[in-house]
Amino acid sequence: MIIKSIKLCNFRNYSNISINFNEKMNILIGKNAQGKTNMLESICVLALTKTYKNGVEPNLISFKKKKAIIKGSITNNKILKKLEVSIEEGKKVFKINNNEIRKMSDYISNLNIIIFTPEDLEIIKGSPSIRRNLMNVQLSQISLKYLNTYNEYNKILKIRNEYLKLLLTSSMADKKYFDVITEKLIEKAIIIYQERKKYIDYINNNINSIYKEITGEENLCVTYETNVDIEDFSEKTIYNVLKNKFNSEYKKELNYGMTLYGPHRDDLVFSLNKNNLKYFGSQGQQKVSIIAFKLAEIDIFMEYKKTKPILLLDDIFSELDIKKRNKLLEYINNDIQSIITTTDLKNIKSKYIKDAYIYEINNGNIERRQ
Repeated sequence: MIIKSIKLCNFRNYSNISINFNEKMNILIGKNAQGKTNMLESICVLALTKTYKNGVEPNLISFKKKKAIIKGSITNNKILKKLEVSIEEGKKVFKINNNEIRKMSDYISNLNIIIFTPEDLEIIKGSPSIRRNLMNVQLSQISLKYLNTYNEYNKILKIRNEYLKLLLTSSMADKKYFDVITEKLIEKAIIIYQERKKYIDYINNNINSIYKEITGEENLCVTYETNVDIEDFSEKTIYNVLKNKFNSEYKKELNYGMTLYGPHRDDLVFSLNKNNLKYFGSQGQQKVSIIAFKLAEIDIFMEYKKTKPILLLDDIFSELDIKKRNKLLEYINNDIQSIITTTDLKNIKSKYIKDAYIYEINNGNIERRQ
């Protein structure tokens, strides 16, 4: 998969610009707050319909403007598609080849990306919800089944939580109806558990070798931790575990007024030499571990989608020594498109960037180096 070009109108600090990308490496150079990250963010919105940032989405429209437009041309297996996202106050419109797409699941996955940003250090340092979001975003790109199931699970979860509150306060509430809701929730949870387990197994097939290639160290792995004890991920086992847990903890959930068990409470643990990196890892180790995780996803896209995603790497070199910077570039300088932002290219070996497109960004203006 290749993004050939992107055009921005009134997006962040870009008033009206277009840029053509190299099919392999692209490097955006500029001082901080000039628009490098905004460029990657626009590609993220074009791919995922929203930014990579957790929580409330920031205002993406340029100051004093009413509408922003992102247009991108992509090729996948020699098929050209034109994607477009228009953003107005409280509203987004998505188009493929000038046709409006109303169903989100029909739009997402037309442009596959893997993005790394400085905020991704929170994947290890932050709360479990950040790590769950990581799984959900990437699995939604590669599996329509997961995307639909996850959305359905959240709808049922909301209904179940509301009915738990009703059961506590009203004698008219029907416990049998509640049991039906619980069955539906378990049905969706089984698929989510299985898809996540398969995803993390794929990650662990590659993450250690990538980490070793960049750092020379090894024994990095990621553990998928469910908040119920699942010995194996067969449909029967997951069903029985959840069913028994919901039955035994019914009064506890009733008192809390919420569903306390299920994949919405899962977590990931990053370990190096069996030590949890959240507590025992340096900033550099944490950063390379997350980069290795992201790069390990490439093969997953190949398995599911039969195509490679586009790598978006923001401020990738900070906190990495010279050797690791060059090892990282050596690794990604393969048959995959990458868009990298940095403040400079000091101590980078020319052989890794000799064929790259290098753009200089200054206050929303972009010029390619000759």
